[in-house]
Amino acid sequence: MVSSNQTSPVMAFVLLGLSAHPKLEKTFFMLILLMYLVILLGNGVLILVTILDSRLDTPMYFFLGNLSFLDICYTTSSVPLTLNSFLTPRKTIAFSACAVQMFLSFAMGATECVLLSVMAFDRYVAICNPLRYSEVMSKATYVPMAASSWVAGSLTAMVQTSLAMRLPFCGDNIINHFTCEILAVLKLACADISVNVISMGVTNVIFLGVPVLLITFSYVFIIATILRIPSAEGRRKAFSTCSAHLTVVIVFYGTFFFMYGKPKSKDLLGADKQDLADKLISLFYGVVTPMLNPIIYSLRNKDVKGAVRSLYVLVCLTL
Repeated sequence: MVSSNQTSPVMAFVLLGLSAHPKLEKTFFMLILLMYLVILLGNGVLILVTILDSRLDTPMYFFLGNLSFLDICYTTSSVPLTLNSFLTPRKTIAFSACAVQMFLSFAMGATECVLLSVMAFDRYVAICNPLRYSEVMSKATYVPMAASSWVAGSLTAMVQTSLAMRLPFCGDNIINHFTCEILAVLKLACADISVNVISMGVTNVIFLGVPVLLITFSYVFIIATILRIPSAEGRRKAFSTCSAHLTVVIVFYGTFFFMYGKPKSKDLLGADKQDLADKLISLFYGVVTPMLNPIIYSLRNKDVKGAVRSLYVLVCLTL
């Protein structure tokens, strides 16, 4: 660990993780590893069925395939590092590796925010303007929409990472987190971070606030349209086409706002416990949502269930 009275630049960081709770490390290693394997399997299967099954050759399932690939990338950018920290006593990460990991995590998170709003727009057109759906959501439209989500997320991650890593780190090099989470890294800078704070605020408005508004407005119109359908069966079928996406949105944003919006404890003992709780909530937030997404879409969507069943039969026949 670099002493706080030294002025030499930091070449590596120490990831604190659960170092203060060694008994928990092996337990959480097994739990997180199991959840990571479920993420790889579940999202991998969804990607396969959206590519191989012609019934899923629609914009909604194209976006779903992108979401599954994104979830695999997001968890792979952080979970292996976290698992390694549970097993090794020396929990260091090189400065350059920290920058790469920060970029990937930030890019995947920002991309998912945009992609979920794009998927909400797709459901809006499908339910509120079904006669023009094939015209509005043509391949020439939905492919660039998905690509734009990835480009936007990558560009903002590049900006935020470069702004963070150009700062001088000449004191404490201990990151009180499992990974190189950008806010935890900024706390270690020995320079003014006002530019970073302003930039992060603008980014949060663009990649959190705007998508939430777009999703909210989309579902206001969707629900209003569904309620005007005269038959109960018609309303049920219409709602079933967007219920999976709505559930994913609630899980994604609900856990996010719970994690960052809950009140802070003021007493020292409570602060220590809250620090552990914050770390665990952050850890599970990074794996629970990607793990639940394929489960939600498989349980609430007949087309996906049918495609998964067909893939299972095909694999069994091949074996």
